[in-house]
Amino acid sequence: MLDHLIRHATVVDGTGGPAHTADVGIRGGRIAVIAEPGAISEEAVTSEDADGLVLAPGFVDPHTHYDAQLFWDPYATPSMNHGVTTVAGGNCGFTLAPLNPDRPEDADYTRRMMSRVEGMALAALEEGVDWTWSTFREYLDALEGRIAVNAGFMVGHCALRRYVMGPDAVGGRPTPAQLDAMLALLHDAMDAGAWGLSTTQSATHSDGDGEPVASRHARPEELLALSRAVGEHEGTQLEAIVAGCLDQFSDEEIDLFVDMTAAAGRPLNWNVLTIDAAVPERVPRQLIPSERARRAGGRIVALTMPILTPMNMSLGTFCALNLIPGWGEILALPVPERIERLRDPAIRAEMLRRADSKEAGVFRRLANFGRYVIGDTYSAANEGLSGRVVNDIAAERGQDPFHCLVEICAADDLRTVLWPMPTDNDPDSWALRQRTWEHEDVMLGGSDAGAHLDRMCGAPYTTRFLGDCLRGRRLVPLTAAVKMLTDDPARLFGLRERGRIEEGFHADLVLFDPERIDAGPATLVHDLPGDSPRLDSKAIGIVSVRVNGIETLRDDKVTGAVPGTVLRSGRDTRTVSTA
Repeated sequence: MLDHLIRHATVVDGTGGPAHTADVGIRGGRIAVIAEPGAISEEAVTSEDADGLVLAPGFVDPHTHYDAQLFWDPYATPSMNHGVTTVAGGNCGFTLAPLNPDRPEDADYTRRMMSRVEGMALAALEEGVDWTWSTFREYLDALEGRIAVNAGFMVGHCALRRYVMGPDAVGGRPTPAQLDAMLALLHDAMDAGAWGLSTTQSATHSDGDGEPVASRHARPEELLALSRAVGEHEGTQLEAIVAGCLDQFSDEEIDLFVDMTAAAGRPLNWNVLTIDAAVPERVPRQLIPSERARRAGGRIVALTMPILTPMNMSLGTFCALNLIPGWGEILALPVPERIERLRDPAIRAEMLRRADSKEAGVFRRLANFGRYVIGDTYSAANEGLSGRVVNDIAAERGQDPFHCLVEICAADDLRTVLWPMPTDNDPDSWALRQRTWEHEDVMLGGSDAGAHLDRMCGAPYTTRFLGDCLRGRRLVPLTAAVKMLTDDPARLFGLRERGRIEEGFHADLVLFDPERIDAGPATLVHDLPGDSPRLDSKAIGIVSVRVNGIETLRDDKVTGAVPGTVLRSGRDTRTVSTA
């Protein structure tokens, strides 16, 4: 007997092949049978009529930071609401394990680092996670049997360094014995099921003390030794971030990426390729590592988002504005002193100069302050400004836009929420995206779901992209769009029997209405431990989500079931050839 039968669905199977109408039967967590409508005679415990609905494989998000959130939110919201059934975590060199049991203070260091570098509320990390593990295996075991999505995790380079080197991990170089200890820890983590190594060399990544995170102090020989270790395990990967990921790689960064993937004999993915027709030289430069890697026996994949993800800003709390060269020092001052400095015309002029300089790289996109929209305000002086564009307000007041923005924020003691309008929403940029997506080493993803919770909401990229493909720009057909969200990332990670609707595959499925599929606007909610805020977005048109055959979501409501699997390398992933 079948556990469930879905009748008359329009099946888009993830291969890119044509859609077809079929009945799909599920048994024991797997897709048991796919047949013409009415051809399945076997009885089913439950069934549903999916006439007019699309049945697709569950979406695979290749870049998330759900490492902590899954402990208080096993449903990985809002990703699961938007059809995601498998998440890849442990990215950018940051993981919650391993933790050295001889230094209990390392857990506090890790919490403060994650709060600073990944925008996770410190109260949520303190109250929502029990922090009882030491080894990476113990961390994975702590999640087993209690999550609603499938989740796989890289092991973070920063955690390996901190475990072995303690506070010397920041600023120090490992001795030969310490490097051997790090390698042993990495092997132990991959034996337990870690997907491989993640690391960062990005100048934007600082710990809770404002110091460069541990992996930024690693030299190439350390990274290559760790990469070679990854190549000794089945079904493993590399994920790496360098400063050039945000704009354009340096020659040294290209060499490092190519050497790492070649040393491991494993794919390396990086995040995130920003596509903007105003910077036409960026995409060719960012794909040079991929071209060189193939000649060296490796593979390098660039992740890129198929939507424009809105991100709010503030002069009062840490955000992307702090990463503009020269801005961090001013925005780190106590609020009264910060306001005083921001009101100084000479200081504002220098800040604007730095923000529009070549050294600002991709952050130059943030420098057009007249195009910012005012979000939430908190003072009587700012009443009626929410939703208005700074250019318009500045014209009324006879001020330049940045001066106007500063005065608005100062009236709120810098708590004003600011929304920069995208600069790359033009037809040429979308045409460039369409062409770039066709490259064999470019893959959709980079949501950062689970991180930067009160600043951005990238998780809905799946539903928003599908809605755009069906009723908006129509840059790619539905069958291709589904493949890009399912089979492509599943194949990159070597997921066993996932990513397609095929007999014998795991029944990770999403049923949606093609006439309505979309994502609602991002709204601020306070539902994290400690009443901490995050941005959420409602899924529109998602009828049902199934993970390993069990329904986890119906009409945007979680069912309470937790059938997800902690996906472990080797057992749940196979080695992906780079030849």
